[in-house]
This record gives sequence, structure tokens and C-alpha cells, in this order.
Amino acid sequence: MSETPCCIYIDLPSTDYETALALQRRITAARVEKRLNHDLVLALEHPPVFTLGRHGGRENLVVSESFLAQRGIPVVPIERGGNITYHGPGQLVVYPILDLKAARMGVRDFVGCLEEAMVRTAADWGVEAAGDPKNRGVWIGERKLGSIGVSVTRGICFHGLALNVSTDLTPFEWIHPCGFQNIRVTSLEKELGGAIPMAPVRTALKHHLAAVLRRSFTDANPAFLAEWRIP
Repeated sequence: MSETPCCIYIDLPSTDYETALALQRRITAARVEKRLNHDLVLALEHPPVFTLGRHGGRENLVVSESFLAQRGIPVVPIERGGNITYHGPGQLVVYPILDLKAARMGVRDFVGCLEEAMVRTAADWGVEAAGDPKNRGVWIGERKLGSIGVSVTRGICFHGLALNVSTDLTPFEWIHPCGFQNIRVTSLEKELGGAIPMAPVRTALKHHLAAVLRRSFTDANPAFLAEWRIP
């Protein structure tokens, strides 16, 4: 039986979006250039930010960018798939940076794995959610619990998933999430009507992600990146 591939897993504190984006890009470049020989997963939360995918999204802002600027919330265009979305405190964001060619995995299968990891995590709290191949992400009926957006460079994927745990959902009212006007966004906390601490959700999602990706996760701290010339 073949050995389960190892993947480095790094828990980060709340990290500015553009800082995390630059880090993802450096890690991806290191994987492409074979300076880093391991797949790697980053788990974190972001301060409030709106991001625009390859399909744009400024037209799906319900409020003005000056309104957001007054609140210190940036709007950042990025290379992932999809349209506009929101990240903020209480939302668990996970960025798997994986060699899909080595894993013999297509992008659709990878996205399905990310959905399944969130579905299983929600089930741990008694919340029945499901993926949708027509509208990627994780849903509870017509309410969106988790989002997915990925990008692939020379077989290396980055970006990833965002699961609403205890997120303030108000900023989602300032956009048409993912470009759809009738989407309602929810969170585990809203569905259960009580406080949900982030730490056990991080642990659960990590466990399920390792299972669906068939990876063995090895914990590391951010200093690991410096050792591989990824400051």
C-alpha cells in the first residue's frame, strides 16, 4: 500500500488579506519552481475585505466603494474563479496549495473535496448542508454557508474555501454574493442560534480536509516558510 502523501498545515492568526495573498503567491511560485517539495495548507481569518474574482464583481456592489472606504474595508481584485465575496472575522478561510498533477486530481474533483470537507464539518454540529455542482459552495437549502474560489498555475492550485462560523453577515447585504441577487448567506452560529467557538471548527475542518484529500497533515508554524526561503 502506498504511503499517504504528507502535507504541511499551518494555523495563522488573523491576517490582512493582501498579506495572505502575497504569501500564497510566494508559496505557489516555490512549488512551481520546486524549491518547496511539500503541499501546504494555510488556515486563518481575515479582517473585513471584499474580493473580486476573475468574473469581476464591482457591478454587484450594492453600496459605493467610498462607503466601504469610510469603514476601512478594501476591495481587492484577485485571480481566483468566481465573482465578488466577503471575508471577515468569524469566517474560517483555508488555502490549500497543492500540486494537482501529482495528486492526479482535476479542478472539479478538488472543488468537490473542499465542499465535502465543509459539509462534514457542518454535520459535526448537526447542520445538514450540501454542495451544488451548478453553484459551487456549500448550501443549507437556498442559504449559502460556505464559498469556494480557486486558481491554478502550472498544476499548482491556491486560494480555497471560506466557511461562515460566527461571521457578521451584515456586509453580505452590501453585495450580490457571487453575482446572484437572490442569495441569502448564513453561518453555523445563525443556523444553531448560539455562539460557536472557532477553535473546534478549525480542528474539525482540518480533520475532514485531510480525509477527503487523502493527505497526512503535519503541523508547522510560520517559521517553516522561512526555512524554505518563503519569507
